[in-house]
Amino acid sequence: MSATSIAALARTSDPQAVLRRFLALDSVVTGANGLAYLVASGPLGRLLGVDSTLLLALGGILTAYAAAVGLLASRARPAGFPVRAVIETNLAWAALSLLALAVWLSPTAAGAVWTVLQALVVGGFAILQHLALKARQGSSD
Repeated sequence: MSATSIAALARTSDPQAVLRRFLALDSVVTGANGLAYLVASGPLGRLLGVDSTLLLALGGILTAYAAAVGLLASRARPAGFPVRAVIETNLAWAALSLLALAVWLSPTAAGAVWTVLQALVVGGFAILQHLALKARQGSSD
């Protein structure tokens, strides 16, 4: 994916804004997921076939993580090290989700689909953030 197509996806050509927008989108999506797990761990646990206590714990982790990513996105120029930490955390989350599905979890069909979809979304965020960081580093800002 080229810098131009990444910029088009973010609807701006400013490399700094592209990175911040992908971080902010990650924060919003992750935060919504975390809050859903916190507020509705019981019903979601039954739907997904996952222990509600696990969802409650994940909800707390995801909500805190989303707040940290949101704070990073709010910076005029997010520092490279924390951005790389977000990228690596997202890649780890995606890989561990798929590993948990293969080795540990026994979800319902909806839970299996949800696990794969959220892993793909989080992995997608990691790729977009990586490309945006590279584009920012390659720019003359």
